Amino acid sequence: MNKTNKTGPAAGAHFILKAGLTAVLLSLLSTTAVAQRGAIQPAAHADQEPINNLPNPYETQRNFGTLPDGRSWGSVSAVNIDVDGIHVWAGDRCGTNSCATSDVDPIVKLDPDGNVVQSFGAGLMIWPHGMDVDSEGNIWVVDARAANARELEANPDAAGKGHTVLKFSPEGELLMTLGTGGEAGDPPTHFDAPNDVLIAPNGTIYVADTHGAQFQDEPGPTSKSRISMFEPDGTFIKSFGEWGFEDGQFRSPHSLAMDSQGRLFVADRGNSRIQIFTQDGEHLDTWYQFSRISGLFIDPNTDMLYAIDSESDPNYNPGWRKGLRVGNARTGEVLYYVREHVSPDRASGMGGVGSMGEGVTVDRNGVVYAGEVGPIQGMTRFIPRLIP
Repeated sequence: MNKTNKTGPAAGAHFILKAGLTAVLLSLLSTTAVAQRGAIQPAAHADQEPINNLPNPYETQRNFGTLPDGRSWGSVSAVNIDVDGIHVWAGDRCGTNSCATSDVDPIVKLDPDGNVVQSFGAGLMIWPHGMDVDSEGNIWVVDARAANARELEANPDAAGKGHTVLKFSPEGELLMTLGTGGEAGDPPTHFDAPNDVLIAPNGTIYVADTHGAQFQDEPGPTSKSRISMFEPDGTFIKSFGEWGFEDGQFRSPHSLAMDSQGRLFVADRGNSRIQIFTQDGEHLDTWYQFSRISGLFIDPNTDMLYAIDSESDPNYNPGWRKGLRVGNARTGEVLYYVREHVSPDRASGMGGVGSMGEGVTVDRNGVVYAGEVGPIQGMTRFIPRLIP
């Protein structure tokens, strides 16, 4: 079994010493390592042997799906399977990496053949980042940032958008907005660069922020790194978590998932780990064996866990390769590994080798869909050919 348990109290006591040793090791691995923000990892990270050599039972199919009017895909990190278990929702950043100056629909619904059957959201968001589909088929989209000065100059109507969570009906009607558009801040009225949203079976809303905290080596004014909880009607319940390296702390909770037991899984990307919580925010466990995770999905019927890594490199996760790791959410065992794509121009993330998607979701037949961000854009599909 490839499971590594939570760090425990002793790890925190020795963190400063081990962090210093980690920095030295990183400097040996890369001449630019010491200049990279956020490269220091929790002490327990060093105890996990990289998992780069497991069977790959999937066939990779690049360039999945078309878009309205034949337009080209941009960056895609927001993906989720529809309530029917077959169709796929994706948030395209309008052919580039932002919708601030675009009038196209960023949210699209694809059938299993990749054809667009629905689209919406034009003019309503800047940077779709995370997504969930609830039990009623409503689509929840995180709009992670506001328009920058250049974008506002090009399109003044982009003001007042971003730092929000948007709830849409299956037909694309905007039903609810959490956060204050265009303004970063603190709950209950604001978010600060939110990453993802998850709707629990009981309707509780979980929102993870902040995005940039993964690149910070010490806390600052934008180091929020928290999970905020809301009632189904949007009433604020509480927030839990803060910036840091210890259990229950985060450096950018980047993706959320929930298993069949109702445990909340958090992809703590800046700390290259998964943290597991009760639905009330009580810390249960910490796993390092799934690498530096950008996107996380758990099949509620099988508890298969899909963790996609678009960032690992010698600075931020030494010894690990980018790729898709598939395992068991009940035991923590990693079962399969799909290596990164060959990238002719540059790598995804901050560097290293090749590219891999950032968002991930899975249909009822076990077909995996990934949203690509970086030099390779659009969608990739992984078809399970050899899984019994």
